[in-house]
Amino acid sequence: MYDDFTRNRITQLRIRKGVSARDMSLSLGQNSNYINQIENRKALPSLPVLFYICEYFGITPQQFFDEGNAYPAELADLMEELKKLDATALAHITGLVRELNSTR
Repeated sequence: MYDDFTRNRITQLRIRKGVSARDMSLSLGQNSNYINQIENRKALPSLPVLFYICEYFGITPQQFFDEGNAYPAELADLMEELKKLDATALAHITGLVRELNSTR
């Protein structure tokens, strides 16, 4: 169950970041086909390497495994900016987000 999720999540995040499997593998200090092996069901990352993968994407392991969060790095950045706002500004942003979601 988590095997497929892990493989698919790495692929999803890698494509969203716009990097090749080869470039990502080399950036992680692995052989050039390491990520390709993971994505093609021939390997799984060890826990330390999974932590490096999370760092590579700029997310926490919790964000990595949050299936409902398709954009973990972007959402983390947004949350950091939202923390700086006062209650009035947050209410406006909440209203805007609700409006955007209602038009989908």
